[in-house]
Amino acid sequence: MNKLFYNAYRLYAYTVFALSLLPFYPVTALLVIHPRTRKLSTAVFWIWSMVLSLLFLIFVKKNKIKLPDEPLIIIANHTSYLDIFLMYQILPMRHIVFMGKSEILNYPLIKTYFKFLHIPVNRSDKRQAAQSMLQAKRKLEEGWSIVIFPEGGIPDHQAPKMLNFKPGAFVMAQKNKVAILPLTLKNHYKLLAEPQNVKASSRPGMAEVHIHELVPAKEIRASEIEQLAAQLRGVIESKL
Repeated sequence: MNKLFYNAYRLYAYTVFALSLLPFYPVTALLVIHPRTRKLSTAVFWIWSMVLSLLFLIFVKKNKIKLPDEPLIIIANHTSYLDIFLMYQILPMRHIVFMGKSEILNYPLIKTYFKFLHIPVNRSDKRQAAQSMLQAKRKLEEGWSIVIFPEGGIPDHQAPKMLNFKPGAFVMAQKNKVAILPLTLKNHYKLLAEPQNVKASSRPGMAEVHIHELVPAKEIRASEIEQLAAQLRGVIESKL
């Protein structure tokens, strides 16, 4: 019975998500296409996130922490598609963009957001990867915070076990003299599994998040990249 419920709920959730794109797409697409209105899209994405939470019956439970009003590199473990749209509730009204795989540019509708707002990365092409780092630098200068999942994707059927972190987020923070905010997404994998993972649980509930202390830019500049990546992976893993 549990398996039947999980699969029915998962089908419901992904269907609702796909259908929700239709009413929100015209407004968000117009906002992200034009540089002057891009930051206004943050409020619309927050509303979209809240609507989906109500329809999914999944709500965010997090600790409170005072954060500076400046661009940050935000890193987190990655176990579910919930990680993305709930980020607008985890860090409400903060102007955020995501850095993710360039394959997302092939997804209908979503590709518009990713092309004009977010930062696609093609790790197999060094030239394009370098261009992504330059794009990230410009975003930080414009006042955007950048969300990166340093594992490089959702680990296949092994959540909450984490993969080793790739160095990109830490190199970016060091070069641009930006602080890093680590997040632990504790149980998203239990609430909404990937569509093809038919054996995993999917259900309504509380999405539990731990917001860690900010790692200041000064500390990052003084650290070795590999050491910093391993240290922050341990910090995130400590709350799983």
